[in-house]
Amino acid sequence: MRLTLAGAAMAAALLFTGAAHAERLTEQPLVDSAWLKDHLGNPSLVVLDIRDATDAGDLYAAGHVPGAVAAPYAASGWRAKVGDVPGLLPTEDAIEKLVSGLGVSNDSHVVILTGGANASDFGGATRVYWTFKVYGFDNVSILDGGYAAWTKANGELSTDAVTPVAATFDAAFRPELRAEVAEVNEAIANDVNLIDARSVAQFIGQEKTNTVQALGHIPSAVNINFDKFYDAEKPAFASADVIAQLAKAAGVNDSEGFISFCNTGHLASIAWFGLSEVEGLPNVRLYDGSMSDWTSDPSRPVVTN
Repeated sequence: MRLTLAGAAMAAALLFTGAAHAERLTEQPLVDSAWLKDHLGNPSLVVLDIRDATDAGDLYAAGHVPGAVAAPYAASGWRAKVGDVPGLLPTEDAIEKLVSGLGVSNDSHVVILTGGANASDFGGATRVYWTFKVYGFDNVSILDGGYAAWTKANGELSTDAVTPVAATFDAAFRPELRAEVAEVNEAIANDVNLIDARSVAQFIGQEKTNTVQALGHIPSAVNINFDKFYDAEKPAFASADVIAQLAKAAGVNDSEGFISFCNTGHLASIAWFGLSEVEGLPNVRLYDGSMSDWTSDPSRPVVTN
């Protein structure tokens, strides 16, 4: 790992991303550090560093991929609270404003980078990835293993803050990637796979978070713990073969269609990403309201077992 102030030229080149005609650099949902090193400086590329500040300070300011734009997951507006339900998809207008302000146009290729310390942390990247996808943007990948993988590969670091040049991003909502209560009820009635990505203790009703009003899970759901999708030791996301084995072990049926959920749609995005983008299964939706939304109405059933 090299910490340097010499990233200024790289940052300057990337500032003009919004104005340049760009291209999709890869169709792969995950890219590794070698790929990112090879593509730094490409005018199509926008690296979004979504790491949040911690008690230790501003992680982005301490060192980041040269040219990366700070877009912290919790502070930037990637999720919205509607009524008493946290973590929901922001409006189309809100995302257009956010993404345009980060220097991303519809011609850009975005690589999302998070810390990569554990599965929940990596879930920030999968949730932002899903947000891009649900708003019609396919030119997006995640750095596999995040910042942890980048430093492990001795990737260069810069302390030069990047001020992006505003671009124009036009969203086009894809309802087929998002589930709401109506789709969940249809899934229960039609034996569509409901994937609960929470811990076993929360799934069986031994524990719950403060945002969830009742113990247990949505009827007919199976449990695939989010931790199983990510190996923090490598660090890397699970392979398609591993994900297929996880689904089989959980008792996923042969019906076409999946809806992933958790408490607030964060951990569920890890399962969505694994099933839809890595394994390549069709008709996978994310219920971003998840158990916080489902249990906000006491008439909706929950199961403990």
